Amino acid sequence: MTIDRRGIRTGIVGLGNIGQYHAERLVDRNVTLVGGMDVVDEARRRFARRYDVDVFEDHQQLYDTVDAVIITTPNKYHEQYAIDAFERDLHVLLEKPLAHSLESATRIADAAADAESHGMVGFNNRFANAVRIVRDRLARGDLGEVTHVEANYVRRRGIPGRGSWFTRRQIAGGGALIDLGVHAIDLALYLLGYPPVEEVSGVTRGTFGAREDYAYLEMWADDAGPSGFDVDDSASAFVRCRDGRTISLEVAWATNRPATHEFIVRGTESAARFDLLEGDLSFHSASNVGADHLEDTEIEATQNDTHADEQQAFFDRILAENPHDNSVSEALTVQRVVDGIYRSSEQERSIDIDE
Repeated sequence: MTIDRRGIRTGIVGLGNIGQYHAERLVDRNVTLVGGMDVVDEARRRFARRYDVDVFEDHQQLYDTVDAVIITTPNKYHEQYAIDAFERDLHVLLEKPLAHSLESATRIADAAADAESHGMVGFNNRFANAVRIVRDRLARGDLGEVTHVEANYVRRRGIPGRGSWFTRRQIAGGGALIDLGVHAIDLALYLLGYPPVEEVSGVTRGTFGAREDYAYLEMWADDAGPSGFDVDDSASAFVRCRDGRTISLEVAWATNRPATHEFIVRGTESAARFDLLEGDLSFHSASNVGADHLEDTEIEATQNDTHADEQQAFFDRILAENPHDNSVSEALTVQRVVDGIYRSSEQERSIDIDE
């Protein structure tokens, strides 16, 4: 049976690049896009011209017209827009991270838990075909007992617009760790089945962003220079879960090394290795059957549009009248880990996640 999404009147809060990115996929998915909201006049005019929909400066006016919203604003403003939507029992797809701070994220999670609507956080990488294949192998027990995940999300030069809100702690809440790290942390915990996290230890660094001689290559926004750059551009961390399983994390906007988006899921029977952006996937094991030998299997996984598939899951759950989804509470766990890594770096010690 074809699921009809046209009856779900949907709006977008935050009409910048990622808002338009979502809007394109809504149109492709035959979802009824009824309007958008932004505090910037030019963003509203551009969105209205492109999609021929109503636009608003006040989000409450948009909320009067919709059943669901996709929130793509800078991190600091997630709380206001998300909580107001949940209080109206609107369905919410909120771009990652949950918020700019742990306190703000907690208030959003509480509002989502109290709402009668469906809430989902934009961890789109969960929907990558390579990840889906690994999850299936995990469910079948092919990897045995998974003990450790190596999570890497490293750019060589990719600070997203120095001078933009991304590089200002007051608005973003952090730098590479809260931007890229939340993806890597969520995906590692997702593959482990989200066990309780016990302890984190990490170091964050601001090495390149404040340099006048930074070599700026193609990225999300133009480079306005180092003025006001006060966030991290890389982080290294170790996460220990309560059941003894672990995660090693390496994230960066800028480093003097080749970029990598490699994840390795290590199990007692086999390990999975995949590239988050390229989709390369392989499984690795050893055996003494016949003769001692190593086995390396390459899997050809097609690339897919993870944001489009994320949207499909969001609307399918709404139409199935099954609003339960753990991604908001799981996003709060990710925020606790991020907060713990920042505190660990500042205090130069390991942090109990419940502190």
